[in-house]
Amino acid sequence: MESCCALQRRSATANNKRAIAAALIAVTLTACHTTHLINSSQPPTKLAITASTNEIRAVAKDAYIYGTPMVATYTTMYAFSIDSSNPQYKGPFNTILNISRVFTPDDTAFVTPNSDTPYSFAGLDLRAEPVVITIPPMEPKRYFVFQLMDLYTFNFAYIGTRTTGNGGGNFLIAGPNWKEAPPPGITQVIRSETELVNVVGRTQLFNPGDLDNVKTIQEGYRVQTLSSFAGSAAPPSAPSIQWIKPLRPDMQHTSLEFFNQLAFALQFTPVNPTESDLRSRFTTIGIVPGRPFDVGALSEEQKAALLSGMEDGQKEIDSKRASLGGKTDTLFGTRAYLKNDYVARATGTQVGIGANSREEALYPILEKDSSGQPLDGSKHRYTLHFEKGQLPPVNAFWSMTMYALPSQLLVKNSIDRYLINSPMLPSLKTDRDGGTTIYVQSTSPGKAKEANWLPSPAGPFMVTMRYYWPKPELLNDQWHTPELRQAP
Repeated sequence: MESCCALQRRSATANNKRAIAAALIAVTLTACHTTHLINSSQPPTKLAITASTNEIRAVAKDAYIYGTPMVATYTTMYAFSIDSSNPQYKGPFNTILNISRVFTPDDTAFVTPNSDTPYSFAGLDLRAEPVVITIPPMEPKRYFVFQLMDLYTFNFAYIGTRTTGNGGGNFLIAGPNWKEAPPPGITQVIRSETELVNVVGRTQLFNPGDLDNVKTIQEGYRVQTLSSFAGSAAPPSAPSIQWIKPLRPDMQHTSLEFFNQLAFALQFTPVNPTESDLRSRFTTIGIVPGRPFDVGALSEEQKAALLSGMEDGQKEIDSKRASLGGKTDTLFGTRAYLKNDYVARATGTQVGIGANSREEALYPILEKDSSGQPLDGSKHRYTLHFEKGQLPPVNAFWSMTMYALPSQLLVKNSIDRYLINSPMLPSLKTDRDGGTTIYVQSTSPGKAKEANWLPSPAGPFMVTMRYYWPKPELLNDQWHTPELRQAP
């Protein structure tokens, strides 16, 4: 993803017959496992399924496609805000964690990490009351953004340079059931469809010497409940939640526990009117919000039908992904933008959960050179040339970052340079024609060209371009990213 904001490019292949058989064995062995939801006295949903196996398979396919983003988001949220023993834990709900540095090759928790912008993370629980995010004023030239993602993975709102400006403010994030008027001092009310929200903040770092300035800005970011902000009595607490352990990503395509995870997540998502019929269909196969999905009540034929439905759904997601030709920016956005295209939403989740909407950032990925050959620093040296006056058209900034393959992690090198970005332009050398050439190779191009050198590994690699707040020329495909060409 940019997943938590790194582009997750994990390939999810369709299940085969042996995978279904293995999953059936696993389901049989674990059917007696009991999971508890908000109210531990809630019994598992008793499945009195009268539908044919073909109907079960069809509903399971729809539920798998619909639920893939929710199950994946819950997995991320569990790691970030619930499981304090997880290496990726950021802190409890309704608090903020600022990471006052950029990522290096030592950061291996997720793939394609962004080394342009120090991060801020917050998970929001809006069940009892809204949460207020406070942003301090900052200089107009500095780009920042707080991306708000609900359980559906919709980027339902942005706080940042593009949308709200750099003047600062207090932004109230309300859940679906909050109906009150905001108190004085609130700059804007932002409403979420779901009661749980992930927030990812990014603050531009101009250069290594700018880090103290970024730290000062981050110290001004605050996340607090509305009652704390207003100095008023807190409302009654929301019911305690007995969180269920999430599925590993590799199991989310082959385990019937997927439907239990989906039922758990659905309790935090009031039904959108456009989805009433679809959500009602889910109950016909035992997917009831807030109730454990009772695998033990299923016959072997019903289990097989459900697993086949998951396989059908994954095939449709894979087909969508293949049809995109690597262009994935249309997979992320608001509900209104995606128009209930559940296949696109699920595909976006598997391509890179947490990626920004295209109007906020674009992420072209370069994996082949101009001759169609995979990029490999052990075989070739490369150049990327921007013609005079043809640098990426952005309102904020652009960057190109090097990642080794297959790890998709930053690359250690002799000059500790992992990217080249637009704030570095004053130090880059221009060509005689006024253009700018970037040298992409595993060894130095020579002292005279090192200012423009993006070190690659001596092996396979990819380059991710990042265009923050792209201009219309980028959004309308009037400007295209130059190709990497083999150097003579």
